[in-house]
Amino acid sequence: MVDFNRFKLSNGLKVLVHEDPTTPMAVLNVLYDVGARDEEHNKTGFAHLFEHLMFGGSINIPSYDEPLQRVGGENNAFTSNDITNYYITLPATNIETAFWLESDRMLSLAFSEKSLDTQRNVVMEEFKQRYLNQPYGDVWLKLRPLAYKTHPYQWATIGQDLAQIENAKMEDVKAFFKKHYNPQNAILVVGGNVKTEEVKKLAEKWFEPIPAGEKYSRSLPKELPQTEARTLTVNANVPLNAIYIAFKMPTRTDSTYQTYDLMSDILSQGQSSRLYNSLLKEQQLFSEINAYLSSSLDEGLFVVEGKLINGVDMDVAEKAIWEELYKLTTDLVSDDELTKVKNKSESIMVFAEMNLLDKAMNLAYYELLGDAAALNTEIDKYLAVTAAQIKEVATTTFVKEKSSILYYLANA
Repeated sequence: MVDFNRFKLSNGLKVLVHEDPTTPMAVLNVLYDVGARDEEHNKTGFAHLFEHLMFGGSINIPSYDEPLQRVGGENNAFTSNDITNYYITLPATNIETAFWLESDRMLSLAFSEKSLDTQRNVVMEEFKQRYLNQPYGDVWLKLRPLAYKTHPYQWATIGQDLAQIENAKMEDVKAFFKKHYNPQNAILVVGGNVKTEEVKKLAEKWFEPIPAGEKYSRSLPKELPQTEARTLTVNANVPLNAIYIAFKMPTRTDSTYQTYDLMSDILSQGQSSRLYNSLLKEQQLFSEINAYLSSSLDEGLFVVEGKLINGVDMDVAEKAIWEELYKLTTDLVSDDELTKVKNKSESIMVFAEMNLLDKAMNLAYYELLGDAAALNTEIDKYLAVTAAQIKEVATTTFVKEKSSILYYLANA
């Protein structure tokens, strides 16, 4: 159980406080409701570029890291297709430093051509190293546009291509900041050895003077239902042939989300899972195989991916995957199998409740989903899933005509 208090500032900033007197530390986490899905076609990679720009100095603080290091703090951030999240951990006695730093970034970045050039080069280098020069690095650059034809999930967080980051103009960057990085579009969570009254005073002091900004209203194009299988074959300099099969699945807040999550665990969680047992151990078709969800806020993907053992025929390997998927559509999962994956999910959630940063991030995320209190009842949704529900979602999902398959072949 994660306890929290909640209040809202006059500029629209939502603030959540989790008091934990058992630790000397504190966390300040800011979640911005902006991700790669909020970018314009042909102007992609901006949300991720901003994650870097936010560390390049703000209007009153030329160096972000120095003051934080002086008070024993650490910070980092991540961007997804849905959100951008910044966090600071530091001794609780120095919590005001975190308020000062984070509020100044929200107030305004120090937009300089030098900072933009520097961070643009950093992101371009990351694009090359992680996505272009690494084996299988460009999988999501290929798989996303195959699976999505209209929704902006068709591009990865890094962006569609290098040129769009290279050509990012200062006016575009400033407009993106003004549109998304404001109090109305953010959730602030403070956790650790803090008191709600103290946090309220600090939030009012540092964040309330920031103008609310205009409320961004999201209106993204929806995908049309997929009615025929899509395939793409790529040849690359990789050690093993690989296959990626993606199916659409409902949004993160849909009532079936937990069913899909448990189904992915039944298929590939650990060495007693179905795909591991059948395709890796018994039939020896794959050197590794996984099933997982994109966990997207809008319509997401359920993905099965595997790397084939040398000499195994792609048709044979793919047929074996489909056979395992079809079993879920015809036979009910056993009670033992279902109990095992439920227990695993429960232990993961309990473990996450022990870590201060995880708690702060989760509170922010569930508040974005609709209500941070849902964090405390999430496990009940998992425990309520039945074998019949798994069979039902498998039947509607694992349909050839609804699949997008990437064949990633090693150059001969």
